Amino acid sequence: MDTIARTPQQLGAAIKRHRRQKHLTQGNLGDKMHARQATVSKLEAGEPATQMRILMDALAALDLELVIRPRTKVSAKAIEDLF
Repeated sequence: MDTIARTPQQLGAAIKRHRRQKHLTQGNLGDKMHARQATVSKLEAGEPATQMRILMDALAALDLELVIRPRTKVSAKAIEDLF
């Protein structure tokens, strides 16, 4: 199933959900990304200063990919309700 994220917080929540589905701790994911647990925590919190490389490393470690497509007409509130 596709996940829609329009804010850093929604993206972080999606990464957290996929990490948990794979039964990984933040530390485990950090090890796979060659990053610290604190870095994973910041990414999952949706901190705006997260580097693109960190995001891409997390997606790769979780066997996920980023897809760019036209925005759907669903409201941001409706998307947040999915989380």
